[in-house]
Amino acid sequence: MVDSATLISFGVASAALVVMPGPATLYIVTRSLDQGKQAGIASVLGISVGAIVHFVAAGLGLSAVLMTSAAAFSVVKYAGALYLIYLGLQKLRSHETLVIDEAIVKDPLFVIFRQAVVVNVLNPKAAIFFLAFLPQFINPAIGPVWQQLIPLCLVFISLGLLSDSTYFVIAGQLRQWFRQNPLFLRRQKYVAGGTYIALGVAAATVSPAQK
Repeated sequence: MVDSATLISFGVASAALVVMPGPATLYIVTRSLDQGKQAGIASVLGISVGAIVHFVAAGLGLSAVLMTSAAAFSVVKYAGALYLIYLGLQKLRSHETLVIDEAIVKDPLFVIFRQAVVVNVLNPKAAIFFLAFLPQFINPAIGPVWQQLIPLCLVFISLGLLSDSTYFVIAGQLRQWFRQNPLFLRRQKYVAGGTYIALGVAAATVSPAQK
């Protein structure tokens, strides 16, 4: 069983990760600005599920594989970057416009949730954290790895939900102002699409040496 000192140390490291804006955080903000509160909540939940996938992968030994394989790291990095760029291009090609009465065609919440899961699963920032730091908090001598992963996962998910929820609430408040800005009403798809593409480019710049 993981002791309290380990949980505290892991919590501090996790907090440092979740409060720094990255691809997952900016996905939540962009979705919240684009479609409002429900889209923000769906994004937050999807990002959390993506984090759980990382924990499961770590428990299955995937983290060890990625740490020793530059090729595997590159696959994760560039797949995530390409997916974000794809979302951006799709947004730029869309014909929707944010209007005050919100009488527009929106992406279904499940689609937003699913995209958020993919964004975080392929998030190099999250992958680096789990690959570089998670093994430091696992001690095979005290029990099965999966039993140690459960409390660590709960700590990380709780902190992530708190941080991500704060971001989407703030974005929701900003959205009210944006909805009343005529220029933003006309240009919002370029803002959203450009943000996704910028995130993809940023994700592609993460290298194994930055672990």
